[in-house]
Amino acid sequence: MRVAVVENMRNTGLGALAKALDEAGAEIDWFRVWQDGILPRDVSGHDALVVLGGEQSARDDETHPYLPELVRLTRRFGDAGKAVLGICLGSQILARAYGADNLLGAAREFGWHSIGVTGEGRADPLLSAVGGEFTIFQWHADTFSLPAGAVRLATSPIAENQAFRIGRAVYGTQFHFEADRVVVEQWKAEFPDTIERIAPGWLEGYAELAARHADAADAAGLAIARAWVSLIERQEAKMLSQAPA
Repeated sequence: MRVAVVENMRNTGLGALAKALDEAGAEIDWFRVWQDGILPRDVSGHDALVVLGGEQSARDDETHPYLPELVRLTRRFGDAGKAVLGICLGSQILARAYGADNLLGAAREFGWHSIGVTGEGRADPLLSAVGGEFTIFQWHADTFSLPAGAVRLATSPIAENQAFRIGRAVYGTQFHFEADRVVVEQWKAEFPDTIERIAPGWLEGYAELAARHADAADAAGLAIARAWVSLIERQEAKMLSQAPA
């Protein structure tokens, strides 16, 4: 199983998703577009695509000129029937790829928050294990409208479209389910000034907040990560299953 991971910002980290991919024996190819703008040349070399978060918006083409090609690439993976996952900025890029609107600065959230699972979400493979509500980490200012044909899986008062699915296995999550306690502590150490600016007092209250929310969020995040990884179809296995008897 080969998975392409697009890193939009230095040291983003896979967290819970890394554990789920490792359990599945996946080979990860990193594409650090923040460094060189290089993306997979086509979809044939990978069984799945992950697009991670970042500080830019999904429409920052002038400052991040690789974005239009990344938008097209996510759509090509999806049209090929392959598993695609967009997290935070990645979900906003997916929404753009499927014709939705990007709503810049319209939904500011930071820290652990409660997410509601829709009826469709409770029946969906990605979220069926987390119940009707779960706690997870958020860090975003932008959001998006629901793409045509997409199924809304999760929602919150601040961002209506917290998770969606298109087709069999194209998923976008506005929330950072991959951000387990280790990742959050890395962000805490690396971006203290930014965090204090957007969430005054959060750093001071971190120990109490983590004690209250981190274990539940880590469990939900790992369940979601494992669920998405289980939807990846290896190209060789898929070709064999489609071969004539």
